Amino acid sequence: MRRYYKSILPFLIIITLLVSCKKSGCENELSTKEYFKIDTTQIQNGGIKLVSVETPKGKYKVWTKRIGHNPKVKVLLLNGGPGATHEYFECFENFLPAEGIEFIYYDQLGCGNSDNPNDTSLWDLSRYVEELEQVRKALNLNKDNCYLLGHSWGGILAMEYALKYQANIKGLIISNMMASCPDYGKYADEVLAPQMDQKVLDTIRQIEKTKDFQNPRYMLLLESNYYVQHLCRMPLGKWPEPITRSLGKLNSSLYVTMQGPSEFGISGKLETWDRFEQLSKLNIPVLSIGAKYDTMDPEHMKKIASKVQNGSYLFCPNGSHFCFYDDQKIYFEGLIRFLSKTESK
Repeated sequence: MRRYYKSILPFLIIITLLVSCKKSGCENELSTKEYFKIDTTQIQNGGIKLVSVETPKGKYKVWTKRIGHNPKVKVLLLNGGPGATHEYFECFENFLPAEGIEFIYYDQLGCGNSDNPNDTSLWDLSRYVEELEQVRKALNLNKDNCYLLGHSWGGILAMEYALKYQANIKGLIISNMMASCPDYGKYADEVLAPQMDQKVLDTIRQIEKTKDFQNPRYMLLLESNYYVQHLCRMPLGKWPEPITRSLGKLNSSLYVTMQGPSEFGISGKLETWDRFEQLSKLNIPVLSIGAKYDTMDPEHMKKIASKVQNGSYLFCPNGSHFCFYDDQKIYFEGLIRFLSKTESK
């Protein structure tokens, strides 16, 4: 009898493991292992993929990097600036992977690790929309797994993309961006500017009037009187290193072409961009994120959530433009809640 039990014991163990595996979600673990399975015929590069994109001026490479694994939830990050880099999003690594949320860094053409053609004719919103569509396809992102998260200028790109290609994505997060550049300029002039020391503001305006934007004093005044109030509410010396590293690599040609040289409002190609009324066409889940001390009007961003057909709003009461740093807990709890709620439907 003991010999009989000894002979069948291995089979009982296997059956028990299979049953418990099914109950505990080991099937997902197996799929995860398969997803991360190393192709020994290729050199491993940490999830980096260079995507070839077609432009009116030829082919270029843009840089992407995948963090984590979730077949159903993949968040593609669109950086701001225009002309900054993916690097200021690095704090996402401390929050999303722990929730099983996959996200993807992406440096747009002319940014960070991507090619820089040094051709201002390519700094164009409609061209960036088509670039984003090519990146989406190359990364196998679709309506069943892809969320776009656009911050600042990235929010403009995300909105413009969604208005043309919403059928290709699962959801949209508009972080710290208004849907109207004229309204943004008005908010800067009528709300933010009066809050500053008027003597400082007069000096800044005088420098802008003479177009002396390379004057070191211009940036010094902005940093100490505007940036620490409305970009990231920390002393400059304590700004998170990913922010300073990213902004230190800013493509000024791209920034000035699209945004204009002034930090107050917009005067570049985006000066008249306004899609607020068209947002009612969006029927995918949309999260709009605003902050009390932002360079953008939080009330406008709240209206975005009610303008779309399926919107929600996240307000960061202690945050500014980089509220995923200076109001981090509220930001990430709200973002993760939105993704979880959308997935549960």
